[in-house]
Amino acid sequence: MTPLALLTFPDIDPVAIEFGPFSVKWYGLAYMSGLLLGWLYIRRLVSTPKLWRGDKPPITLERVDDLLLFMTAAVIIGGRLGQVLLYDPDFYFANPAEIIKVWKGGMSFHGAFIASALLLWLFGRVYNVSARSVMDLCCAASPIGIFFGRTANFINSEHWGRVTDAYVGMVFPNGGESPRHPSQLYEALLEGLVMFIILRFATHHLFALKRPGLVTGLWLVWYAIARSICEFFREPEVGHILNVGPFTAGQVYCLPMLALGIYMIWTANRTNTPGKAAV
Repeated sequence: MTPLALLTFPDIDPVAIEFGPFSVKWYGLAYMSGLLLGWLYIRRLVSTPKLWRGDKPPITLERVDDLLLFMTAAVIIGGRLGQVLLYDPDFYFANPAEIIKVWKGGMSFHGAFIASALLLWLFGRVYNVSARSVMDLCCAASPIGIFFGRTANFINSEHWGRVTDAYVGMVFPNGGESPRHPSQLYEALLEGLVMFIILRFATHHLFALKRPGLVTGLWLVWYAIARSICEFFREPEVGHILNVGPFTAGQVYCLPMLALGIYMIWTANRTNTPGKAAV
């Protein structure tokens, strides 16, 4: 079987814009675009009263602006620390100066998720709003950022897939001479585009935002499923202790997300039905 892409990986300059000694990389633009477009989408959801119980959104547009700051900190700090602690601690502890070089790539989704959960809980406490509803908003918007983030992984030629002889094989500049799955694009599709469609249907046709925690639960379950599927095509982190047989650390980290997602769906449907108070 001849791979479709015995073609070499496209020669994409990781630097998008350059001003003398200063440069802006596609990686940074992807994260910035994801956060800003996600913020605009959340503002749109908050500005649509019919999506909410009693036509009353849980937060104001002013609070949405504050939420952007919380989420930016969670994505950048949590994503980087997650990569350091969950996936490659030996390298970063041996080269601590590399930890701050986020422009080189290397952001853990699971790290960003943990940091986001903690900061959204804190946001709810600080502003006295429903943490579940705020999480629902962020989950509804997050596929936008995931799509851009995975596309940036592709441009950076990182987190590429396993060696393959399928028709979708591609030779990456730092992945050897054998064609590999462009698994970053698989993840952009399943975790980004498909996720957005699922959650958009849930929010605008099933009115899931009226049951705090339901959108978050759907997001957790689908992400765990989508990421686990993509992990079979993605090159696992070399030597990771949680790589067992055909299963990878990424799939192991998705198990608690799946369990939590089921719990969130169950409790949202059980305690947030019309006429009952949300917890």
